[in-house]
Amino acid sequence: QVQLVESGGGLVQAGDSLRLSCAVSGLPFSMYAMAWFRQATGQEREFVAAISWTGDTTLYADSVKGRFTISRDNMKKTFSLQMSGLKSEDAALYYCTTAERATPPADHGLYKYWGQGTQVTVSS
Repeated sequence: QVQLVESGGGLVQAGDSLRLSCAVSGLPFSMYAMAWFRQATGQEREFVAAISWTGDTTLYADSVKGRFTISRDNMKKTFSLQMSGLKSEDAALYYCTTAERATPPADHGLYKYWGQGTQVTVSS
């Protein structure tokens, strides 16, 4: 049974930093790319960042480039999203996911397994 469990969300002020983590089980973690998406209230879920199986390739949405960093620990079967310079528009439910591919797919519809999400709230 594949499980992805997010943690680390919370209430922060604009400009603060926050680190989200995702613990993965039930699949060969070190072989697959991982990603973060987010969904703000009343909006569609959107891509945030992705990382390849080795960690050598990372992708970011333009809106978070230079502020967010995705990383992974294949030994611990976890990956993280370090967020800094948070803005009110970053407030959302953040999901971790995998597409069972070594590199992040261009087709976001290929992401198959999802966590339940962790809420990030940013006060201005």
